[in-house]
Amino acid sequence: MTMQQPELEIEQLEILSFLQRHSPFQELSGEEQRHLARQIDISYFRAGTTILEYNAPLTALYVIRSGVVETFRRNGDLYNRLSEGGIFGEQGLLRGKKVRFPAKALADTLIYLIPAQAFEQLFDQNEFFADYVEVGDAERRAEPRIGKAENHQLMSAKVTELIQRPAIMLPSNASIKAAALAMRAAGESCLLLTHPATPELIAGLITDRDLRNRVVAAALDPELPVSTIMTEQLVTVQANQFVFEAMLLMLRHNLHHLPVLTQQTPIGVIAIADMIRHESNNSLFIVSSIYQQQTVADLAQLQTAVQACFVRMVNEDANSQMIGSAMATIGRSFKQRLLELAEQRLGPPPIPYCFLALGSMARDEQLIVTDQDNALILDNRYDANLHDAYFAELAAFVCNGLAQCGYPLCSGHIMATNPQWRQPLRVWQHYFNDWLTQPTPEKLLQSNIFFDLDGVWGKTEWATQLNQQIVNTAPRSKLFLASMTRNALLRTPPLGFFQDFVMEEDGRQNDSLNIKRRGTAPMADLLRVYALSLGIDARSSYQRLTELTKRQLLPKGRAEDLRDAYEVIAMTRIRHQAAALQHKHVPDNNVRPAHLSEFERKHLKAAFLVLANAQKFLKFHFQA
Repeated sequence: MTMQQPELEIEQLEILSFLQRHSPFQELSGEEQRHLARQIDISYFRAGTTILEYNAPLTALYVIRSGVVETFRRNGDLYNRLSEGGIFGEQGLLRGKKVRFPAKALADTLIYLIPAQAFEQLFDQNEFFADYVEVGDAERRAEPRIGKAENHQLMSAKVTELIQRPAIMLPSNASIKAAALAMRAAGESCLLLTHPATPELIAGLITDRDLRNRVVAAALDPELPVSTIMTEQLVTVQANQFVFEAMLLMLRHNLHHLPVLTQQTPIGVIAIADMIRHESNNSLFIVSSIYQQQTVADLAQLQTAVQACFVRMVNEDANSQMIGSAMATIGRSFKQRLLELAEQRLGPPPIPYCFLALGSMARDEQLIVTDQDNALILDNRYDANLHDAYFAELAAFVCNGLAQCGYPLCSGHIMATNPQWRQPLRVWQHYFNDWLTQPTPEKLLQSNIFFDLDGVWGKTEWATQLNQQIVNTAPRSKLFLASMTRNALLRTPPLGFFQDFVMEEDGRQNDSLNIKRRGTAPMADLLRVYALSLGIDARSSYQRLTELTKRQLLPKGRAEDLRDAYEVIAMTRIRHQAAALQHKHVPDNNVRPAHLSEFERKHLKAAFLVLANAQKFLKFHFQA
């Protein structure tokens, strides 16, 4: 019989909230977190005071609640500098319960003390916790976080932190007047509408702007059902997602309100005002500035701000997925604003069209060093004699504008300015049918990039149709998959026979390795082939890895290894580019191993080895 645990005290609830925000405690089960919160003591240390002396008895794991702590080697050299969420004392607890690294408070510091017995119990029973404190210490020392915890709340906070109050909801068959009265009574600018038969599911939403524009301005009868004016195709976010993901959704879809769900059940709505209130000068709001610019020259002036945005995210410990998504969102915003300006200049388009993003932007993996890859899908009524002059000028305006904004023209001419990639939908459907059913490696070499495509403007459903054509056909075409595999194996990791780095041989960069061409690109190619073979419609490499893990196509543990390897390679590339910008150099993809630490070189080699083994498995799997 299990005894009921006592309720947590007020102080313990605050401790629990803290544990739920910081590794390795946020990865524990809820019961483990609550059990730990009941056992924690609190100590306060003034700035400049000693916390731990070398070889003194150690009775607890130290967790920084607030403040800054420095730990030292036995000879007095600085070992690490830690802020909120940092832990120390773990090495001593694992080695005879004696202090191994003395510690001193650099600022007034509040410490949570986890008793040694509780530490040992977690270490013995929780594999993640054990790995974190035993293996993870070297990684935490490799890039000490000095006062950064305060700067990246947007990157680590969950969406639930933005919810101010429960969602206000009404059934969709209620009257418009009833909805307006409910919004007024609650003081809310947004109302969620539910299915009358299944009130736990959202049918749509309305905002005060809808009441103004769709009811008052249109002189609509307020006794009509509110479903008459509601927005039905909703973009939503899950409660366990990060604030940065919610922000990207709102920016990408130009939303002012975003419903928050737990699975399918609504728990609240966040507004752009909540986002602004929460974020503290976060650089991703550069997107708002893009839409305010009135000329290409004004947009071009933002290039420096975009670079600063990139560097700031790196310095705030964002991971490669966060950075790639943010930079892709910024790139899309430039395209969208340029298309708005183009239509203002040229007039309304004579027929509908869709502007495509290709490659890294479509995968949400764009970095600061990137060229532009794009295309145009035109309505099937397209007549070159009647319409091409308009779309040729629109493409030139956008592509030249992107070049001025820091996105160089594609050297392979994969751009909407190339008539080959400015075609009606039926031609695009023919292109993909030919690539998928009558492939050759040579034919696919140049068209490979089109298998990562995303509609960014206009009739974006056409992009969805092409993606669906790919997903439906690719798994059945063994020759196509074999050809794609052969191309994916053309670029191999830069490792020699004895696992040393193989450098470039072009004369100018012969002491470096191109980490995009030999690292992130072959990784993306490999994951694309697997995704296509399974009919996975995800475009992001991380999403593809998640799906591969679920479907167990790879040998056990390989998908997780690939994820870790991709992060190591991508972050090495990202930090290299950020360092170049900080030193006023032109950023590139050519990393010099001699400039990396021994720790970084070791992990980069291990990541390349994982990639090399994955390519061998790919070749065997598809018999390329």
